[in-house]
Amino acid sequence: MHSKKIVFFFPAFSSQEATAPLGILAVSTPLLRAGYQATIIDSTITPNFRKRVIEELRDALCLAISLVTGPMIRETVEIGRVAKEIYPEKPVILGGWHPSLLPDQTLAAAFVDVIVKGQGEDALLEIVQKIEAGESFEGVAGAAYKVDGRLRFNPPRPLKPIRELPPKAYHLADFDAYERVCGRRWAMYTSSLACPYDCAYCTNNGVYGRKWNALEAGQVVEEVSDLVTRYGLSLLWVVDDNFLVDHDRALEIAEGIVRRGVRFDWSIQASTNLVSRFSVDELKLLRRAGLSQVSQGADSGSPAVLRLMNKTFQKIDTIYTAADKLTQAGIRPSFNMIFGFPGEGEKERRESIALIMDICRRYPGAEFWTNIFTPYPGSPVMQQAFELGIQVPRSLEDWADFFPRYTTLPWLKGRKHQEVQTMREYLRLAFHRIPIGRMRTPAWVRAIHEMISVPARWRLDHNYYGLPLEIWLKNFANRFVEPPKSKVDAHRLEAEAVTC
Repeated sequence: MHSKKIVFFFPAFSSQEATAPLGILAVSTPLLRAGYQATIIDSTITPNFRKRVIEELRDALCLAISLVTGPMIRETVEIGRVAKEIYPEKPVILGGWHPSLLPDQTLAAAFVDVIVKGQGEDALLEIVQKIEAGESFEGVAGAAYKVDGRLRFNPPRPLKPIRELPPKAYHLADFDAYERVCGRRWAMYTSSLACPYDCAYCTNNGVYGRKWNALEAGQVVEEVSDLVTRYGLSLLWVVDDNFLVDHDRALEIAEGIVRRGVRFDWSIQASTNLVSRFSVDELKLLRRAGLSQVSQGADSGSPAVLRLMNKTFQKIDTIYTAADKLTQAGIRPSFNMIFGFPGEGEKERRESIALIMDICRRYPGAEFWTNIFTPYPGSPVMQQAFELGIQVPRSLEDWADFFPRYTTLPWLKGRKHQEVQTMREYLRLAFHRIPIGRMRTPAWVRAIHEMISVPARWRLDHNYYGLPLEIWLKNFANRFVEPPKSKVDAHRLEAEAVTC
């Protein structure tokens, strides 16, 4: 009798803000319904995770790994290679954002047998059934595989609307373990897929197209109320690409949560133009429902750069309007900023800094996340990046180091690159982030951070970053703070946030 166990491995994303991997919970439900057993090993919360993976694989059918581009690939390669060496007959399956965007290169890795491109709920179930039956993967839409070392690609699987996808298997998540790591019980939740806009840097179109689709408001209210109540969660991060596309739906969800009386915080992502069309009273309704933060892609303070980003739907004024209305409603406005986009020069970079400083002074509590532009496969700007001299990794393994914090660009390198990195460090000193994870910082360390924030703001106002004494002092103070140990540098996995 064949094993019915599937071992899922989730490589470390962040120890300080860890929670259950949503993609694995999504693809597990069809497997469970079909009689299979899912074992999830997240290296962030699993001691001796390498040994545990090998032990669990002993009586398993296969190993499946979900990952995005970046340092997660390092542990993926490590575990995949060891698993293949010890159990050469057990297939290794890779899915998630990175294999979907780079299927050829991912499948070419020696330890990879099968990949899933796009939505994996139905594809993975069919793959597992083929493995159990000892049959070829031919005909499994959305799958690619090897035959005698040669790569074979099946036709893509049509995207299903989110309403047709099964609920996530949240009961598989060890929320107690995640809470021990980051100090808070929270989870991710998806109520809609895709975004109607086509920003030049975004890979969303490469996976989902621009066909925004969403769950009905009533279903969202029912699911989130049950989720936070059943697992004692204090926060939901709604990871929709653009939650506020449907104005009336958003208000209906808020009204439903208020009527339910379930109390929890939740955050969303939305574009500034969509936030701006809500009245303050409507945003106050969302706040009463628990909405505490809205993350938005401001991306640049330069109108010229916004045009290069294909963000013609967003004006500088809408960034201010969104910050103002959200602040009045008691919701934290959070903005992402990108430095080094092709076409950005010193003038445009100063416009972005001026925007950050002005909004932070006008709206205390606003938050800015900064990163350096990184061109990803599947984004519209990728071809231009090639023409400008970007050299992208040629193998799966090499992508582990391709990430914003350490990216140097042909047009932003050497002294200029270091200056931008120093400028970002001063933004982190000038304004402080409120993280998801709860970590106690000694009072004297907080006092040092507060003290050096004043000269940090002066430097940003005057564009002066020589002799960075404040950064040295901050680094010294941080030596006495012991955050949760990360398997990888969590700062390489996300933009850096600063809070006014």
